[in-house]
Amino acid sequence: MRHCGDCRQDPGQPVTPTAGSSSSAEAQPFYVNSPYGITLAHNGNLTNAHDIARDLFRTDLRHINTDSDSEVLLNVFAHELQAQNKFNPSESDIFAAVKAVHRRCKGAYAVVAMITGYGIVGFRDPNGIRPIIFGERDTDGGKEYIVASESVAITSLGFRVVRDLQPGEAVFINAEGQLFTSQCAENPSFSPCIFEYVYFARPDSIIDNISVYKARLRMGERLAMKIRREWSDHDIDVVIPIPDTSRTSALELANQLNVKYREGFMKNRYIGRTFIMPGQGQRRKSVRQKLNPIELEFQGKNVLLVDDSIVRGTTCKEIIQMARDAGANKVYFASAAPAVKYPNVYGIDMPAKSELIASGRSEAEVCTMIGADRLVYQDLDDLIAAAREGNPHIERFDCSVFNGEYVTGDIDEAYLDALQTARSDAAKKKKNGEGAPESTIVDLSNGA
Repeated sequence: MRHCGDCRQDPGQPVTPTAGSSSSAEAQPFYVNSPYGITLAHNGNLTNAHDIARDLFRTDLRHINTDSDSEVLLNVFAHELQAQNKFNPSESDIFAAVKAVHRRCKGAYAVVAMITGYGIVGFRDPNGIRPIIFGERDTDGGKEYIVASESVAITSLGFRVVRDLQPGEAVFINAEGQLFTSQCAENPSFSPCIFEYVYFARPDSIIDNISVYKARLRMGERLAMKIRREWSDHDIDVVIPIPDTSRTSALELANQLNVKYREGFMKNRYIGRTFIMPGQGQRRKSVRQKLNPIELEFQGKNVLLVDDSIVRGTTCKEIIQMARDAGANKVYFASAAPAVKYPNVYGIDMPAKSELIASGRSEAEVCTMIGADRLVYQDLDDLIAAAREGNPHIERFDCSVFNGEYVTGDIDEAYLDALQTARSDAAKKKKNGEGAPESTIVDLSNGA
């Protein structure tokens, strides 16, 4: 899991929960001592966590100590495994518990759990939204196995990739090192999250048989095709990526346009992801601390900045101003993804809908608000094609942040309104005990 040995998690740093607060008290993995002793970590988000928590208390007589849906998921699995009433659970008992989890839980979840003294289990939600993969290696004592979110976590530790888990599928490795798999969902439907290929996955990973690196190359290629089609007389002198995720797309875009590619920003690796930071002031300050321009690459040039996506708009607005301060003549901005207009409910802590800069605004309005001379978004059909080319068997991706179509079918306006209340900057500041919130995205034109 990304929260269990994933290569993108900084060593020694606390792991934040998928839903809940970012306090260390809710860091994964979670543990229950009954039955057997189970330790669980998960990537994703349960969309019915509140209802399940209520049922766990009233019906299953289990107490939930935190706001984290990971603890909810753990207790569902523990309760269903206990219902098998076995002193020595077999693989069929494990899979029966997973089947019950699928019946009760909605949303996105890729899970790895250790059952003390019995083995390791991993499973994936029936829509396969979040990635999970397993691998193996030979030892003197037989085979060893590993379960992770991405292939890079497997290969970097000297294991061979076996395959991704299918939607609804579970894998169990018992204490004797035997591996078992089973399809545990009644009606699985494959809809992986396309944002993994845009941003979250490492470029050297292969997820669901799609090379993340090649998918991003194709994103850059298709973005260049759009520029040639709609802006054939462009005056771009240089293409500069916003490090790190956009480098692959930006390089191929520059190649296709036959324009120079340059590294114009140096990154401070000790500043975290700015788009999930609470408060516009903190985000603005962190952008300046995180990136420093190489002025020689900007002076007197028409620059096309390329990023993987635009969320709040705070980061790109600040970066565009940094490019102008460094001497750029004109500053254009391109996004390798379409406009992010809707909140993510499947495990990405994106802001409330009202804080997404593209929500309810035209491309021209967003361009003005971020201060660019021109803005180019990737078309959604091109993004889907760039990912699907790696695995044509995937008929549908979860593109909900772009089109508002939630693949689990249980998301309505009431849910999104509740999410808005929980995710807004004001709510986060209140939860953290801070003062009044700073300006939100509505005030972006005034420097937010």
